[in-house]
Amino acid sequence: MAEHEEKAGLSYAYILECADGTLYTGWTNDLEKRVRTHNSGRGAKYTRPRRPVRLVYFEAFETKEEAMKREAAIKKLKRAAKEKLVESENCSLPAWAE
Repeated sequence: MAEHEEKAGLSYAYILECADGTLYTGWTNDLEKRVRTHNSGRGAKYTRPRRPVRLVYFEAFETKEEAMKREAAIKKLKRAAKEKLVESENCSLPAWAE
């Protein structure tokens, strides 16, 4: 698993909490921009009617392929396992996400 801090040039697997309490998992190379995109209604079809969303977890990777692989693995987890990730102390959210 990669570091849990936001850095330029990295790719990220992330979990958002939607306004209806559901969790959405995705990947990006710019966390702040991607969360803004979701909240503007131009993000994923799933999140559009569930705004606002907030970043609750992310992992950083050297390549987009690693981030996409982790995204796929997280999507296969049951909700309880995703909640454990969110509650873990392994992830320091950036100030803009708090």
